[in-house]
Amino acid sequence: MSRRGWLLFVAMGVIWGIPYLLIKVADDGGVSVPVLVFTRVALGALLLLPAAVRGGQLRALKGHVRWLVAFTAVEIAGPWFLLSDAERHLPSSTSGLLIAVVPIISAVLATATGSGDRLTAVRWAGLAVGLGGVALLAGRDAGHGDALPVIEVLLVALGYAIGPLIANRKLAGLPPVAVNAVCLAAAAVVYAPFAALTWPHAVPSAKVLLALAGLGVICTAAAFLLFFALIAEVGPARATVITYVNPAVAVALGALVLGERLTPLIGVSFAAILGGSVLATRAGSGRAHPPAPPPAAPEVVQDCGTPVRSE
Repeated sequence: MSRRGWLLFVAMGVIWGIPYLLIKVADDGGVSVPVLVFTRVALGALLLLPAAVRGGQLRALKGHVRWLVAFTAVEIAGPWFLLSDAERHLPSSTSGLLIAVVPIISAVLATATGSGDRLTAVRWAGLAVGLGGVALLAGRDAGHGDALPVIEVLLVALGYAIGPLIANRKLAGLPPVAVNAVCLAAAAVVYAPFAALTWPHAVPSAKVLLALAGLGVICTAAAFLLFFALIAEVGPARATVITYVNPAVAVALGALVLGERLTPLIGVSFAAILGGSVLATRAGSGRAHPPAPPPAAPEVVQDCGTPVRSE
């Protein structure tokens, strides 16, 4: 890749690895989940909508409302609520690692819907190894009474895997900035009344305000624009390799900033989930070929933290 391509790649690998940390900071600061999600999507929409309007891109979305709503639900509104709620109980590093299962779920969905390569022996082995890593990680937290948050994060991963299918089949060819801006604005409208009802009585601390601003400005609006630039520079296949970088960033930040413990079990789970993801998404030619990215967020996400969410 070019120097510009590498710079964009490193930037995205870091940016979509930090939402888990910022969500944890906001959760621990007493901000309600509706306020957290509303602030994030509203800031992202406010920054992206002007670009979409100036470019006259909104007209291209006419006739796609139903699928834009569906995409917003499975990629933004639902996952970001579930992830923010889950992190009230789970370490940010655990959430980041569980979200790393998205490529595995994507591979299964693509095969089931006839839109991907058949599952070879190597890919089946990858699924087994990756799911084994998830079982190790999830079992530890479920054993501590955190089964529901683990299920919430796995539902986030499912949403992040379904979102690209909708984007690739029903929203392909639409301007990505407009798609993101409209979906974020729609999510903001949905969450506005719930945020108003749970608005904090006192102004949150500076640390929490910075975390909310970082989620909306850096991890959502700026991240989308940088990701589009990365795709244009290196192509979609190479761009989605950041899916395998984001969880490492999430784990490192959780340990360094929040003091979350790194145990041998986390290390084994980390290696199993990421190794299984790489194997499960290998194309028939044997090249690593992650799923094509959606035109909208991570958490993702990943969270919006990955090409699939976000966080």
